[in-house]
Amino acid sequence: MAFYYKPLSLFLFPLLLSCFASVFLIPLIQATKNGGITIDLIHRDSPLSPAYNHSHSHFERLRSAFNRSFSRKSSLRLTSASKSPESFQGTLTPIGGEYLLKVQIGTPPVEQFGIADTGSDLTWTQCLPCTQCYKQNIPLFNPRKTKTYRRVSCQSDQCSAVGSASCDSRNACQYQVAYGDRSYSIGDLAVETFTFGSSSGENVSFPKVVFGCGHENDGTFSATGSGIIGLGGGSLSIINQLDTSIGGKFSYCLTFLDSNISSTISFGSNAIVGGRGVVSTPLVKKSPDTFYFLTLEGVSVGRERLRYKTSNSKAAVADEGNIIIDSGTTLTFLPSDLYQELESTLERSIEGKRATDPQGVFNLCYELPSDGELKSPPIVAHFTGADLVLTEGSTFVEVEKGVVCLTLVPSQDLAIFGNLHQMNYKIGYDLVKQEVNFLPTDCSKAH
Repeated sequence: MAFYYKPLSLFLFPLLLSCFASVFLIPLIQATKNGGITIDLIHRDSPLSPAYNHSHSHFERLRSAFNRSFSRKSSLRLTSASKSPESFQGTLTPIGGEYLLKVQIGTPPVEQFGIADTGSDLTWTQCLPCTQCYKQNIPLFNPRKTKTYRRVSCQSDQCSAVGSASCDSRNACQYQVAYGDRSYSIGDLAVETFTFGSSSGENVSFPKVVFGCGHENDGTFSATGSGIIGLGGGSLSIINQLDTSIGGKFSYCLTFLDSNISSTISFGSNAIVGGRGVVSTPLVKKSPDTFYFLTLEGVSVGRERLRYKTSNSKAAVADEGNIIIDSGTTLTFLPSDLYQELESTLERSIEGKRATDPQGVFNLCYELPSDGELKSPPIVAHFTGADLVLTEGSTFVEVEKGVVCLTLVPSQDLAIFGNLHQMNYKIGYDLVKQEVNFLPTDCSKAH
């Protein structure tokens, strides 16, 4: 099969993916009319994004996304290794967020943007007055100008749900969250009304949502985002907070980076992924519960299948929960031994002139043929119960003029199925049935 390489229509998320603003924690939510909403997502490098920089070339934006992948992976790995119950470690390197989600906060509502991410739980936004805030392009949220803002008390269940909460002199709960790259947010835990503008044109409001109102925030955050929204599996995530309304269901469909069509994220009944062509794989419960763990049994190159090595060399099946699916990481990270087999198999299968990645990031690169087409066998990721053909144009990508490289990379620790290889699939998470469903879809036509 041939893979085509017009400068990569890369997408990255969320998740999805500088982005959504703010916060949530414990339920108390008003149900939507039909139990489901669909919202547009805008990639930070899309022409539709407020962060879009016309002076940057396609390859500069692409390299930036790849570099964020490695930075983000380091942060996720550090979080996974953290065991201390006394310190709440965030699971997101803020610059790794890829998709913008718009939300309105307060009464009257004020528009904010923030990072939407399946690898993070706690959600927060920058607030006035600000002791220390990073530069933000849009005005900071002012809790004094809304009728529905209320701080959360130290004795509340919401405060107890934050691992590193403290009390101020007025017995109000204060949160602290630190990220793997030393970025941080500190502020008040509060409740507020959040309003989403759905793709149908109807606004949907959720009262008494608990969020972090950050008065001290700094690090590698982008000026285009107001904060973080967590779509992870932990108790602080928006998915669990809105559970009474959305029933533990959300889905997304990610378009190409240079598409003029927004990606979408859906919650509740609108998020059900079904029909002909759907494949499902179980979610595996492991620590930390923020991450969505899947079981990767192996990958195929054409007709040759390569098995994921298990921790027990005599075992016939792969270790359960050996990879996480993450909307905020661009690249796919495979265990080094599996990656080496994949690279060797592709080398034997591809007829082309080898090239070197000018930036030294990717191992397997080729000169792009004059016809703009590099012939490569299809690559299939074999999850338990679900075989996913990786989308054409996402496995080998033109990273510099005339140079295409394999976008699956080796990892010595955490394995991650990144968003570059999720594109043009409608991906549905069902936390009740504990499964993830995949449906091949042209996401630019899925609105």
